[in-house]
Amino acid sequence: MPVLKANLDNIREASKVVKNGGLVVYPTDTVYGLGCDPLNVRAVERVFKVKGERKEKPLPILASDIHFIEKIAYINEKVRKIADGLWPGPLTLVVPKKPLLPNIVTCGLASVGVRIPNHTVALQLISLCDGFLVGTSANKTGEKPPKTAEEATEQLGKQVDIVLNGGPTPLGKESSIVDLATEKPKMLREGPVKLEDILNTLRDPTKAKTQPRKPKYTAHTSQDKH
Repeated sequence: MPVLKANLDNIREASKVVKNGGLVVYPTDTVYGLGCDPLNVRAVERVFKVKGERKEKPLPILASDIHFIEKIAYINEKVRKIADGLWPGPLTLVVPKKPLLPNIVTCGLASVGVRIPNHTVALQLISLCDGFLVGTSANKTGEKPPKTAEEATEQLGKQVDIVLNGGPTPLGKESSIVDLATEKPKMLREGPVKLEDILNTLRDPTKAKTQPRKPKYTAHTSQDKH
């Protein structure tokens, strides 16, 4: 299980692993993620096995652009307004899923958590993986989500196929999760984005506390391979 610096060559190599059904550990703006092709059922089954989870906790999906999210989920005007105001960033939105996304990803639920991360390495990898990637935290169930590649490898070890080391994650905490599959937004997990931010964005997108149009967080992308 190679641990590689998150440069462009190694990001490309990681994307090939994903396309071949493998598992990758990669940095995001929040914590390190464990990823695979969400349309590959066998790869998704491996993610559950590696984390030690029963197939009862749905896996979130990270995307590089909202257009890719629209392939696997239904996006209404409310969702689009929040996305325009607060993505990319540490906010997962739970929305109705489309049939393209295998039921195993959502554990049979009719909704899926989606997010666009605010991190260059993550976005580059996701783009090379055809626009979306499983984005669950790279930890064993019940253990602390990793902030570094070292913490992730300590927990998952040789059970994954490749690890991209992009240094410590900027935020070091998991994203907020808001359910938008209901009539009113419902906070499922508190995080960096507050419910007040969601409501303010719905009232007036120009008043969103953050207006990130480009990734804030970058990592070294030189041609070094180690």
